[in-house]
Amino acid sequence: MNTQCDEDDYIPQPCDQNVVVDNGFYNTAESDPYEVSTIIIDGNCLTVEISASGCDGNSWSLVLVDSGEVAESSPEQRYLKLVLTNEELCLAVVSQTRSFNLLPIQVEGSNEIILNIEGVSDAITYAY
Repeated sequence: MNTQCDEDDYIPQPCDQNVVVDNGFYNTAESDPYEVSTIIIDGNCLTVEISASGCDGNSWSLVLVDSGEVAESSPEQRYLKLVLTNEELCLAVVSQTRSFNLLPIQVEGSNEIILNIEGVSDAITYAY
């Protein structure tokens, strides 16, 4: 019996949390300051590394919120924002990586959408 893995065997890792689709939350949410270090899409997960002031980041809450609106372009576009809640009062700069499941924002009948994330200068293409 062969127990070796083939290099082609890709096992996707689960995302940390789902994107929240909520227009009211999107329009009213205020975030504590943060900086995006990296942002990538791997499969259906958007992985983001942020940095902000804090002690260790263990009490942070980070949510990716979608406006619920789809811009009818080719490909379609969605509008999102990261909302950080950070009540840590330390002066250190802390980094964290989180991932978000993008399945809730897929557009039926499409296989690609453009993600416009507030505070991120370049739009991101999500192909599925």
